[in-house]
Amino acid sequence: MERIYTQNDIQAIARDILANIELQEKQGHIIALEGDLGAGKTTLTKTLARELGIDQEITSPTFVVAKSYETNGSDFTKVTHIDAYRIEDLSELKGIGFAELLQDPKTLIIVEWPELIAPAITEHPHLDWYTISHIDETTRKITKKI
Repeated sequence: MERIYTQNDIQAIARDILANIELQEKQGHIIALEGDLGAGKTTLTKTLARELGIDQEITSPTFVVAKSYETNGSDFTKVTHIDAYRIEDLSELKGIGFAELLQDPKTLIIVEWPELIAPAITEHPHLDWYTISHIDETTRKITKKI
């Protein structure tokens, strides 16, 4: 998948991403969102959450690393939003129960700055890794890497 989009198209992008997830019986699913500051990682995360029926305000968990939200009427019962920007050592993932999150098939994990925790996620069999890049002030390109 590679698409050019503007803010007006972001809901369709989110729907496409979610439609391409194959639900699993034994493990959770990871959506990794890589991109520069201001590329739109959090905006896409908010849109994904709305598509899954989350009505709460989604904010980037930069200082707390992870926030979880209950879904409403989705195949996933929980979305865990991780901002890996401040993670300095992979052992910090233990503090948020990352291993347990990976084992829950009803949890969708969305990771911003995934390149900072790549060794912990790249071998996970249910990973969709996207790169978001700036085209101009209002236009972005999203590319699926994995």
